[in-house]
Amino acid sequence: MKLVIDTSVIIAVLVNEPTKKKLIKLTKGAELIAPHSVHWEIGHVTKAIQAYQTIDIKFIDIELDEALVIADKAKIYAYDAYLILCALKKHCPLISLDNGLVDVAKNFGVETVEI
Repeated sequence: MKLVIDTSVIIAVLVNEPTKKKLIKLTKGAELIAPHSVHWEIGHVTKAIQAYQTIDIKFIDIELDEALVIADKAKIYAYDAYLILCALKKHCPLISLDNGLVDVAKNFGVETVEI
């Protein structure tokens, strides 16, 4: 199964948040996919860079103009729109700890993984 992964999930696992075990269980065996923006967002957590580099994530290109249409319609940050567009393009669910992002994704017809 392919699964679009949000930065919030990666960080929760890397810094040992209470949801870590559940997140690992939910993503085990999945092909993790993300827009390149996730890679850049991880830079905010410099303490976890070495562990992050061991996670197998397939990064894909996102059409900026399409993402900005989503961002404008939903009144969300472009980074969140990239994730929604990634899930739409790859026809796969999105996993995130950001409830606002999950709600908007559902409004655009994206399947989400409940945590």
